[in-house]
Amino acid sequence: MTQLKTLPTYDPTLFEGAAEGYAQYRTKYPPVVFDKLAEIFNLNGEGRLLDLGTGPGLIAIPLRTRFEEVVAIDPDPDMIAEAQRQAAAVGANNITWLQQGAEFIDSSLGTFKLATIGRAFHWMERELVLERLYGLLADDGGIALLNTGDNPWESSLPWKKAALGVVKKWLGDRRRTGLRGEGIRKPVDPPHEVVIANSAFARQEIYEVPFEKSWTVDSYLGYLYTTAFSLKIFYGDNAPAFEADLKEALLQVEPSGHFTEELKATILVVWKK
Repeated sequence: MTQLKTLPTYDPTLFEGAAEGYAQYRTKYPPVVFDKLAEIFNLNGEGRLLDLGTGPGLIAIPLRTRFEEVVAIDPDPDMIAEAQRQAAAVGANNITWLQQGAEFIDSSLGTFKLATIGRAFHWMERELVLERLYGLLADDGGIALLNTGDNPWESSLPWKKAALGVVKKWLGDRRRTGLRGEGIRKPVDPPHEVVIANSAFARQEIYEVPFEKSWTVDSYLGYLYTTAFSLKIFYGDNAPAFEADLKEALLQVEPSGHFTEELKATILVVWKK
């Protein structure tokens, strides 16, 4: 197992300015995903949940009803503030919000039945996070890595390819990540499954949950502005021109301005024992 000599430094520009839009425009996990987790781990309203890379609480808030207590962690202060606003709006009062990196978790947090990570594990020092999680989970607990499967870089849908073409027109072909758009996204290597297989955790399995997602021109623009590769700050004064180009490209593919896709949410479940 890899042991890092130093803990990583979080790039605060990774989702700069995106917290509010992230809560509004990112694809939500369908309720059936949480039902599946409840079935797998026998969730009954007791025990504790640890949600790492919580963002604006897209997992912690809807899953809170399955636990007595939730601890949700994210290194981005704007994401934590937005999560607190979202939680207050629905009366979610059993969640403790902590601003810190997942790599800094330790025994002071107590023991958990389940740890969840949604679309964020690739941003973390995975070996270190797994090592620290192992000691925080109950013997009958585990980890669930959740993904909504709507990555436009992997889509063959004509309207998504058109939208990505507009992004590349304005930002270049390289997929930007962090450093206010100067960073370049690197492949996730090795895959999560390999990293997990080399950890102390006993076994893993992937579950798929199909669902349908609908978009409008405005909501897809909002989504793009929440991604690490197309934050609004990247466009500066050119944002209105980018938005006009995006609208034109999307409407050329689908004049109605309404788009639907069939997605598969994935749940990578990892058991401690």
